[in-house]
Amino acid sequence: MLLIHGVCTETGDKLIHRTIADDEPIPAGSVWIDLMNPTKVDDRKVEDHLGISIPTREEMHDLEPSEIIYTENGAHYMTARIICQSDTNVPKLADVTFILTEAALVTVRYDEPGAFGIFLNRVTKPGGCGVEPAAVIEGLIEAIVDRAAEVLRGVGDKVDTASRSIFEGKSADVEQNSAYQGVLRKIGQYEHIISNVRESMVSVERVLLFLSANFKRPKKAASGFSPEWRTSIRDVQAIEEHATFLSSKLQFMLNATLGLVGLEQNKIIKLFSVVAVVLMPPTLIASIYGMNFEKMPELKWDYGYPMSLGMMIVAAILPYLFFRWKKWL
Repeated sequence: MLLIHGVCTETGDKLIHRTIADDEPIPAGSVWIDLMNPTKVDDRKVEDHLGISIPTREEMHDLEPSEIIYTENGAHYMTARIICQSDTNVPKLADVTFILTEAALVTVRYDEPGAFGIFLNRVTKPGGCGVEPAAVIEGLIEAIVDRAAEVLRGVGDKVDTASRSIFEGKSADVEQNSAYQGVLRKIGQYEHIISNVRESMVSVERVLLFLSANFKRPKKAASGFSPEWRTSIRDVQAIEEHATFLSSKLQFMLNATLGLVGLEQNKIIKLFSVVAVVLMPPTLIASIYGMNFEKMPELKWDYGYPMSLGMMIVAAILPYLFFRWKKWL
């Protein structure tokens, strides 16, 4: 699908977008060409229009770390990993290639990150974005960073909820172990999201550092726009620090949960140990009177049987009272 975003000729302060058919040429003045699941026809049309080469999906995925950012024939090629499907429990990272030229910005993607939809709604309103390729990529990266911050904030809220469920639970309840298992699964999901956000921001930061060092503002700027990459870099670094903080918090929660699980298991083991100690004296008495010796005077007593039962009951109660007095139960 070939999506074209050009300057509105009536106002000049917003972009208009539409889908281009296979037999339709790219309009002049298009500042953002968005290739969504492009075909070979779409790639060839953009290549002929701008005089650049469009990487295939395999090339985008198989690029070496040293080859994801480079300059070729005056065009800057930058590939970043963007958070996709962030509303699900297991979001993924999508490879997106940005090709920045003096005439237009080209984005090549095979997924639908939420940041693209958010940015598209913004640029179609008056004053939503500058009308230069550099302004478009700056606004798009800003939307990507804002979306990552929003995802991270949502994970932080979920982490706080999970933390309260751990430390406010009834630790005396043995069935609490089942709740701990659910918390452990959630911790794994949250850590997956946080690691994806961190990985995405690292790739975006590389793009910003490349742009700040290599991008030169065109001599004839339509609106006098001058991109300020340092602000976006600081935002990305702040998100990375927040992700590191949440990861350390999750690690603490993991250690605390495993510790509480261990305590619950120790309580079960202690319960069995106490039962075994309580039943040991009665078992000893029953074993003595279960011997088949002829000369045992208690066997001929009229009250021998009640006496042995009483001794076993007393022998079971005394250890129990002792444990209660020591507050071991």
